Amino acid sequence: MKRAGFLSCAGAALAASPALAAAPVNAKVRAIAREMPGRLGVYARTMANGPPLFAYQAGDRFPSASIIKVLIMTTAYAVAQVSPGALNAKITFRRSELIGGSDFMAQAADGSRYTVRELIVPMIQLSDNTAANLLISYFGFDRINAVGKRAGMARTRLARHFRDSGAIVEHNDNVSTPFDMGRLLYLIERGAREGIPTIVSARHCRSMVAVMLGQTDRDGIPAALPAGTPVANKTGELQGTLNDVAIVAPYGDSPFVLAIMTAGAFDYASAYAAIHAVTRAAYAATAGSLT
Repeated sequence: MKRAGFLSCAGAALAASPALAAAPVNAKVRAIAREMPGRLGVYARTMANGPPLFAYQAGDRFPSASIIKVLIMTTAYAVAQVSPGALNAKITFRRSELIGGSDFMAQAADGSRYTVRELIVPMIQLSDNTAANLLISYFGFDRINAVGKRAGMARTRLARHFRDSGAIVEHNDNVSTPFDMGRLLYLIERGAREGIPTIVSARHCRSMVAVMLGQTDRDGIPAALPAGTPVANKTGELQGTLNDVAIVAPYGDSPFVLAIMTAGAFDYASAYAAIHAVTRAAYAATAGSLT
């Protein structure tokens, strides 16, 4: 049975008893969490009103790693809402600002100038840390955190710039929760899909989805979905942390938002296995076509 067909048949039953519908998948996610060394947090929801598909430690804080770059991107578009042309503002790069994890900016010459829009793309698609730092410095921590609060991200905090990997092992100052990240992606997808303003305009929401669809790291959530499934995602990795947040099939019949965060997950193979298992559970809960 096709995904849309399944949902049209099952929709009434799910709406009538969401708690019963969520119970089996919640039990499955708890079992996945028990098997994974470390800590796991998950939040999954469709675009429909009502409770999430499932949630597990969704309100707990985890190191955000690079998934918080979605909030930095959202801030740029939020500023552009009130200051047209903000995306075309130019920022000067100095080689002294270059840090590790910056494959795009490593090629840039000292004194190069990039627009905000030009820095957003490598920050998201390549997870370029220097591009992210340039945008953090340009917009400021207070403004970025204020946009997060306006989005309902009550337990998310951007407190520092990104650093070289060797300097961040013991520093988890940037934090978020699966619920907060899922909430942000929900607002972005709802605006893009329904053509209404949410955290930013529908046009800007669609632009952000388009950027995330170009994400190059597909080893987490996308790897567990059927081949060809469009996924607008952003990954994040620190020592002991693998995160992935995604809008699955953003322009399909039944998109859903999935946020998976980990901590103390030093066995990366197990962490990836947990991410894949949770993703399959989320897809099965909405489509019934993965086991």
